Amino acid sequence: MIVEALLKDAILDITKLRKDMIELAGGKGANLGELVSFDIRVPPGFVITSKAYSYFIAYNNLESKIKSILEEKDSATASEEIKKLIISSQVPPDLESAILSSYDELAKKVGKEVLVAVRSSATAEDIENASFAGQQDTYLNVSRSELIQKVKEVWASLFNERAIEYRKTKGIDSTKVEMAVVVQKMVNSRSAGVMFTLHPATGDSRYIVIESSWGLGEAVVGGKVTPDEIVIEKSTLRIVEKRVSHKILKYVYNPQKKANEEVDLSNSPEADKISISDEEAIELAKLALKIEEHYKRPMDIEWAIDADLKFPDNIFIVQARPETFWSSKKATKEEKEEVTSVENRKVLVKGLAASPGIASGIARVILDVKEAGNFKKGDILVTRMTDPDWVPIMKIASAIVTDEGGITSHAAIVSRELGIPAIVGTKEATKVIKDGQEITVDATRGIVYEGKIVEEVEEQKPQVTQGISGISRDTLMSLYPITATKIYMNLGQPDIIDKYVDLPFDGIGLMRIEFIVSEWIKYHPLYLIKIGKPEEFVNKLADGVARVATAIYPRPVVVRFSDFKTNEYRRLIGGEEFEPEERNPMLGWRGVSRYISPQYEPAFRLEVRAIRKVREEMGLKNVWVMFPFVRTEWELKKALKIMEEEGLQRSKDFKVWIMAEVPSVIVLADVFAKIIDGFSIGSNDLAQLTLGVDRDSEILGRMGYYDERDPAVLRSMKKLIRIAHKYGATVSICGQAPSVYPEVTEFLVRAGIDSISVNPDAVISTRRNVASIEQKIMLEKLRK
Repeated sequence: MIVEALLKDAILDITKLRKDMIELAGGKGANLGELVSFDIRVPPGFVITSKAYSYFIAYNNLESKIKSILEEKDSATASEEIKKLIISSQVPPDLESAILSSYDELAKKVGKEVLVAVRSSATAEDIENASFAGQQDTYLNVSRSELIQKVKEVWASLFNERAIEYRKTKGIDSTKVEMAVVVQKMVNSRSAGVMFTLHPATGDSRYIVIESSWGLGEAVVGGKVTPDEIVIEKSTLRIVEKRVSHKILKYVYNPQKKANEEVDLSNSPEADKISISDEEAIELAKLALKIEEHYKRPMDIEWAIDADLKFPDNIFIVQARPETFWSSKKATKEEKEEVTSVENRKVLVKGLAASPGIASGIARVILDVKEAGNFKKGDILVTRMTDPDWVPIMKIASAIVTDEGGITSHAAIVSRELGIPAIVGTKEATKVIKDGQEITVDATRGIVYEGKIVEEVEEQKPQVTQGISGISRDTLMSLYPITATKIYMNLGQPDIIDKYVDLPFDGIGLMRIEFIVSEWIKYHPLYLIKIGKPEEFVNKLADGVARVATAIYPRPVVVRFSDFKTNEYRRLIGGEEFEPEERNPMLGWRGVSRYISPQYEPAFRLEVRAIRKVREEMGLKNVWVMFPFVRTEWELKKALKIMEEEGLQRSKDFKVWIMAEVPSVIVLADVFAKIIDGFSIGSNDLAQLTLGVDRDSEILGRMGYYDERDPAVLRSMKKLIRIAHKYGATVSICGQAPSVYPEVTEFLVRAGIDSISVNPDAVISTRRNVASIEQKIMLEKLRK
């Protein structure tokens, strides 16, 4: 009876599914069935439901084994063992027979033996506040003889390492998640792509935007090509803009190799031929309108055009999900005023979206900062890459575009702190964009357009609350949720503290002094010592720190000692005399190794004296310090000794932190925790050094190698928190991850981190997010 009950709904035709059947068909399967219910063409197929998965698990007595492995092993080992266990297990004969019979029915319906797509559809997929995209596996062009094996591989992918780690951060029990499998006829894609029922660059809901390329949709979805783009006005179904791109490749199925392959289009006429006809685009738009009307919200839709069929039966929707970015921003009719000439818009370059926002203005192409004399406030800076010398220009720019760099480059970090749009890693902006040209920078999507598209750019910086008369800061603070996890803010420029002073932060978790040195002091400290003016360095550095410490007193300010690299120090006045040229400054003479070296030690003592002056002469006891790029215990002890010789020593009101960005600090956390008060995770460098990836490499960044959410990085953070707490030390984080990845914030709060330091624009959202997470944790404990 139990077996019969399980087999009853083990396999269902897609036409019998609806959106409320997620527990049975998974998110993908349920949504495909829902599309069919209102006459949207989807590739025919069936779903091997979660009941089939449960039957398979029960038949092989796997549940207790899986639970035991998850409890006893780390995610990587558990993933490997569980997947091997599932793939080596037998599919019950009656279930196998039912799956193959369903395939035969599909082939009969199509009229020939078909290749199918075998797609994962987890029961926790496409649910609110959880995005499982890409965590489970999908197999394309699967034959009948391969089908059972591929189904088992999809079931096994439920326990991919990244999926296990992600579920942990979301508080989802891996043993409770089940897997349905969607089996559909493969579309022999002549063309494929995505479409949005609003303009993804502006949020304008008057338009449908279709992106298309030749072959399988992987080229568009994976960002491998710049797709053709067609913009259609919803009210008239009129094409208002059409842009043909140079498409360098396409993916097609090779029946001889039985695999997808990449075809080079560089010298093919296809490269510059539009990949979708007007009538096909309009038919897609009609389907998009039906889908949006049914779901009553903007949608993100994947589609394909079958080369074997005739129009309009050749057009298929393969997936539809709610659009999230603009929907979360609650786009309104006011946004219509932002777009002035959709018909004439032209894309100039694309790059990595490093600091979100949209701005229009005059482009100033500047290759050397010394040539920036004519740069005016509101101009858009276009350059190869920035460094600290560019900061005065960056502060008055309305947006920044660079040829080089990744999302943790200097241009990216400073732009986020300033709250201005920035696109990095475009490769050719300085060649394509002309000096004096009017452009629009859409740093939400990473696109630079020709012309002025934004009439009125909304301020991207946090609201300054000083202008609210009659409301004290304490009253304003009471409007925000209280969190047990402290919310700190990152800051580098003392003169912008007034903009952010009333944001709901508990202190400055990272104050970089590099900006003070490069903008206020400008001279290399050893050069000032040489010419007999060391106090100029001490006084100006002290003034910069004091400005921030005074503004937020008594909240703490964690001042990070200088972390310039040799190439950056060389650019200070007099720097060339004292700085070597290193082939890889990122891994060279920086951080504590510099402070304890005979060459730089006198300059480090000036930094310490500046901090002592702020604390003792100015009475600002809320100033603490942090050592960057710590590699070894012995170097840190030497640096602490130098600091003590200058009159600064750890005490109850003077905390000493170190950056945890070199993996050796994680490995020896118990050793370091005995000699300092706290750690602050530098997730940018920690990810770089853990994964062996240059964080400024736009190539590796685009390929997905640099990711602060990688399980290896997350596990290092969790280990540090556990060991630090064992020895009474605190842990914070000041890297980029929590500012841009809410899931990392949840992971860290659940791991017990003491404080989270984020960019100014993320302070409010992070406080609310942390409060929500803490409440969720408390509720979970109460329910147990």
